[in-house]
Amino acid sequence: MDSKTIANGILRALAILVGVALLLYFLYQIRVVITYILVAAVVSLIGRPLIIFLRRRLKFGNTTAVVVTMGLMIGVLAGLIALFVPLILQQGKNLALVDINQLEQNIETLYADIIVYFENLGIDFFKTLKDLNLLEKLNLSLLPDFFNGLIGALGNFTVGFASVIFISFFFLKDSQLFERGMLMFVPTSKEDPLKNSWEKIKNLLSRYFLGLLLQIFILFIIYTIVLLIFGVKNAIIIALLCALLNLIPYVGPLIGGILMALLTMSSFLGESFSDVILPKTIYVLIGFAIGQAIDNNLTVPLVFSKSVKSHPLEIFLIIIIGGLLFGITGMVVAVPAYTAIKVILKEFLAENKIVKSLTKNI
Repeated sequence: MDSKTIANGILRALAILVGVALLLYFLYQIRVVITYILVAAVVSLIGRPLIIFLRRRLKFGNTTAVVVTMGLMIGVLAGLIALFVPLILQQGKNLALVDINQLEQNIETLYADIIVYFENLGIDFFKTLKDLNLLEKLNLSLLPDFFNGLIGALGNFTVGFASVIFISFFFLKDSQLFERGMLMFVPTSKEDPLKNSWEKIKNLLSRYFLGLLLQIFILFIIYTIVLLIFGVKNAIIIALLCALLNLIPYVGPLIGGILMALLTMSSFLGESFSDVILPKTIYVLIGFAIGQAIDNNLTVPLVFSKSVKSHPLEIFLIIIIGGLLFGITGMVVAVPAYTAIKVILKEFLAENKIVKSLTKNI
């Protein structure tokens, strides 16, 4: 091998590295657009079963079915916004005008009631917390700024929402649009396996995302009933928030339980801790536990095992690995990403022993 060949190889390698770096930089610069496309893909997967139903059962034309589906999805979202945003804005306004010193005093009173209650039971754990002076380190003056910033972010959300709706419409209208975009980057000999993979991925992930919507809806109903029974303020908002947190596997329900307990206690500030706050919080947590039991024994097997055709232990390990690698985001996207990878591996490496074992149910 002469020096000229070596030099050409080095230049080619450098050109490839520069090209990859430029591509990654370009993708980073348009990351917002990529996010819109991915969200629109998820929306199209959720709406796909309804479009198929309208076309096959009700004999709608393709465009009419897409318009009706988009109208229903936007209507549901608009209903949620109409229901929750005014309440959230009102809470933000209240917090912006609230007397922070009075709020701190109320929380200090609740904190002192908790300590006295447990000290009467002979438990000194809360005395240790009292010695730490945690309340002195709590800066509640940040709350109004946080909520005002949250309201300001709604403007940016509007642009993103319009973009996602526009892209989703064309994904739903032309179900092959995304597929044709992917085929541009693969050799002709690999087009048929990729088409088969994409069709299976669409079917599996459509059922998966619909299952997630069912999971959120069931938990929302259970949480709302529990919170309304015990007179917790803003019960619907709290129920929806805790139900949405369930989208984060394993960690979400824990955060939701803690949040529900704290918001329940804050709803009864000024009342007796031992006679009102503690009993109501315990009852709410029991209701929360019942909701989780129903979810774990009914909806989770349906969503994870049935829809994506993976063993529960397999799903557990994938979610843990996704969390270790990419944090909360990794835990949320682990299952759909793993499902897509399994389908592609089965199509392209069907004879591999490991692949055959992992994809036998697909």
